[in-house]
Amino acid sequence: MLSKKSQYAFQALMYLSEKEQEGPVLIAEISKKKKIPLKFLENILLELKKAGILESKKGKGGGYFFGKDPSQVTLATVMRLIDGPIALLPCVSLHFYKKCANCDEKHCGLREVLIQVRDANLRLLEKKTIADLSRKPRD
Repeated sequence: MLSKKSQYAFQALMYLSEKEQEGPVLIAEISKKKKIPLKFLENILLELKKAGILESKKGKGGGYFFGKDPSQVTLATVMRLIDGPIALLPCVSLHFYKKCANCDEKHCGLREVLIQVRDANLRLLEKKTIADLSRKPRD
């Protein structure tokens, strides 16, 4: 399940993507339009900025804007940045692997199934981007 923090991150990124041609967007505007608590949003946007996904400009005409093309920012990248592992168990995680306590990985049926779940999720999450989320559905 996506955390509230990830949900807010995706909402903010979709909004910024939709407004990309208009220039930097004030954090207060994102907060108001997407109904995201301002302080929470500030922390999320700072994390995205530190990762190089977003940039910001101070002063008149300032705000947040993409540092990377939204078509190059995958959903998996954002999820890992905000929440950490995508895998349901640490023993199947590609980037955050940790052996489960009291588990024989070579003979664990649950691990084998969750590897398949992870791989299926990643095929989609590493293919879809913020730009894909912002495209309007076709009529």
